[in-house]
This record gives sequence, C-alpha cells and structure tokens, in this order.
Amino acid sequence: MVFSNLLFVFAFFPLCMLFYVLARGIRVKNVVLLIFSLLFYAWGEPVYVLLLLAMAFFDWLFARLIERDSGYRRSKLWLVLACVVDLGLLGVFKYGTFAMTNLQSLTGFPAVVPQILLPIGISFYTFQLLSYVVDVYRGEVAAQRSFFRLLLYVSLFHQCIAGPIVRYSQVSEELLLRRASASDVSYGITRFTVGLGKKVLLANTCAVIADKYFPADGLAATAAEVAAAADVIASQPVSLLWLGALAYMLQIYLDFSAYSDMAIGMGRMIGFHYLENFDYPYLSRSITEFWRRWHMSLGTFFRDYVYIPLGGSRRGMFRTILNLLVVWALTGLWHGASWNFVLWGLYYFVFLVLEKLFLKRILDRLPTVISWLYSMVVVFFGWILFRFRDLSLVWLAVCGLFGQNANPLTTFEANTVWLNYAFFLPIALVGVTPLVHWINQRLHHEAPVNRGARTVLNTAQVLAPILLLALSAFALVGNSYNPFLYFQF
Repeated sequence: MVFSNLLFVFAFFPLCMLFYVLARGIRVKNVVLLIFSLLFYAWGEPVYVLLLLAMAFFDWLFARLIERDSGYRRSKLWLVLACVVDLGLLGVFKYGTFAMTNLQSLTGFPAVVPQILLPIGISFYTFQLLSYVVDVYRGEVAAQRSFFRLLLYVSLFHQCIAGPIVRYSQVSEELLLRRASASDVSYGITRFTVGLGKKVLLANTCAVIADKYFPADGLAATAAEVAAAADVIASQPVSLLWLGALAYMLQIYLDFSAYSDMAIGMGRMIGFHYLENFDYPYLSRSITEFWRRWHMSLGTFFRDYVYIPLGGSRRGMFRTILNLLVVWALTGLWHGASWNFVLWGLYYFVFLVLEKLFLKRILDRLPTVISWLYSMVVVFFGWILFRFRDLSLVWLAVCGLFGQNANPLTTFEANTVWLNYAFFLPIALVGVTPLVHWINQRLHHEAPVNRGARTVLNTAQVLAPILLLALSAFALVGNSYNPFLYFQF
C-alpha cells in the first residue's frame, strides 16, 4: 500500500485517525498507531513483518545491554553485535543476490543464484535502528525500556517505508508526550494534500513521459527487456530523449519529496514533528549545496555516523578525500544493489572533491545563473547513471541525447509531443521551486495588516486541500499507473 492510493486515502488513514481520536490517553493512542502501522507494513509483505519485529527486538535488547554496561568494554561489544545483526540482515536481503551474481560471474559458483526478495523500506528502518543504538552508546539518549514503544518508533507507517529517516532522539519525547493543536492539524492536512497532489498530478505524469520516451531496465529486467529499452532509446529523436530525461529528473524529486510531504503532514496531525527532508535542491549553485538540500535525513545520517567517526575533515586533505570516498561509495550502494548506483555515488564523490579542492571558490565568484547551470548539468547526467542498471544503456542514452545514435534531431511526432506537454511542463517546473511557498509566506506576512491578503489566505487554506484532494482522487480513479521509485531502496 502506498500513500497515493485510494484505499489508503479514503479508508485506511481515515479509519486510523478515527480510532486514534476516539482512544483515551496517549498509551491507547500508541496502541492504535502500532496496530495500524503493522497492518500497513503487512499489507503487501506479511512475512517481512517478522523481520521488522526481530530487528526491533534485537536492537531494543542490545540498547538495554549497552546502557547497563556503560563505561565497560562490554558496552562496545553489544554495539558491535547490534551493528552486525542490522547490517548483516540488510546485507543478506538487499545485497545477497547481487553479491552472489557477481561471484558467479567471476568463479562460476554458485551454479544457481537465489532471488532474495527485498523487504520494503528495509534501508530506512535499518538506519533508524542503527542511529538509535549508536546514540544510546554515545549517551545521547536513554535506552527505551518499552519494546513496544521502540517498535512504534521504527514501524510508524508515516515514515517506515520511505523516510524521512527519523532519529529516535527527534521523537523520543513525542512518543509519550505529544499534543496536536488545531493549527498542527490544519498544517498537517494541507501538507498531506500538497504531497498527494504533487505525487499524483505531477510525479505520475512525469513518470508516464519518462517511461515512454526514456525507458529504463527494471529491477529484474530480462535480456529481452533490456534489448527492447535499448531499441527505443537508439531510435528516439534527440528532442524526445531530452524530454524523457527531463521528465525523469522532475519525477524523482517530485515523487520522493511528495512522499516526505505526506509523511510530515500525517505526523503533524497527531503531534509528531518530523524534520524536513528536501529544501528545493534544484536551486543549488554547487553539488555541495545540492547534497545539503537533497534527502537531508540520509545526508546527515552518513555525516554523523560514518564521515565524522572516520575523522571527517580533521586529519588532513588525503584522509578527508578517503573519508568522502567511503561515504559516497556507501551512499551509492544504499540506493540499490547494482553497479550503476555505486558509480553514481562515486560520480558525485568526484565533483564534491573537486569543489572542496578548488572548484567551489570559482563557483562562488561566477554569476548565479552560471553556477546554477553547472549544478543542474551535473545532476541531470547523474540521474541518467541512476536510471539504468545496465551500463550499456547509460552510454546509449548519453549518445542519443547528442544525436550520436544516428537518431534524428526531431520529427513531426516529437514536436507534437512537446506541444502536448507545453502546459504541463511549466507547472511541474514550478513544483520543484519555492514559488508557492514564497507566495504563502508573503500572504501570512501581509494578512495581519491587509484585508485582501487575509481573505485570499483564509480562502486558500480552506479550498486548496479540498481541491487538491478532489483532483488527486479523480486522477487516481481508473488509473492503475501509480509507481513509487523509492520502494526499491
């Protein structure tokens, strides 16, 4: 089940909120949330609820032991065991098939590679559990005495399967002491419907364009499917390849940020304050800035739990570059068990090192539009590497974008396609900018002293969620094409 699903929007979530509101006391409310969270996770993969329960139990137990033995060597032993269990299970389920496939290609063993299904959201909840036990070891949070409260933290359906990665320290108090004011509920509803509209009306349309004119090989694509994608890319006019690649660039931001919007909105409705996960990354003037704005919960996780413990930038330039190499190789691998993701992470490592050495100083002196264009070109081609698991398709796509596949610059059909999306594309581009947010801020600033601004703001606050919900529902009715990119992570 996904958030942008009619069953979720009009049945599951309203029922959860109804039982939550009727429940008396925070403990009973937490029971309601836990039951609905486990049902939500079990909807598509019932057996993997057991994995989630087991990992939460082991980390609950290890954290209690870490706290009990604080100051003794055994404390570090419990931490190491927790990391081995968490990373070991993540490695088996996410990277087991990938590792055995590569081993088979090198040695011929094993003869048959088992296809291990990837539990939804395992990367997200594994990182949340890791951050919890590490923070207990560091003495930054107290170990949670209630297993069920820790299970609620890690399984909460708002953010369990696609983030943002919520640290225990950020919500530990709100697990028992939270209150949602009327303004919180209003903000949460608006934020949820904005995310829903962003996903259904913008991201899904971008997905249609990208999949038709810039088709990728799937998670387990056969040789025939890869060949079919290659045939489409090789024969596609240059203009349609650029349209498809641009649509994919827009889709991946709109899709993931929409999910974060909905998670933050649902949390706010019941008193949880999740941190922002995106800060309009397509406005960045450098790759360093881009990664401060993109998937911020993942970036801060790697910074606080990998980069800084390795020494960060405190041990000289060579060690800094080595630490960055480790972080970005892991960042790429976190996104998927495929070599294109590893290369994607290393691709950004190269630009980040260049910026750290000298390029950032040059960019700071350039006109804003030039440094912004540099960043977007790097990001644009980075997404091409991200899109194709078969690396031959990456090269084919890049060649096609510059007409090197003997493909025409454009055709009558291609020009017609561009005209068909002439109205949609500017709206999608606005969706990746803070323009609407800026207008909303201006209205809030003017409302106390300007009656017209106050009227517009009050009307928008009432009508916008209703309109977005209605338009999203109409778009979802009869439309089974509702992909979500980050489920594979």
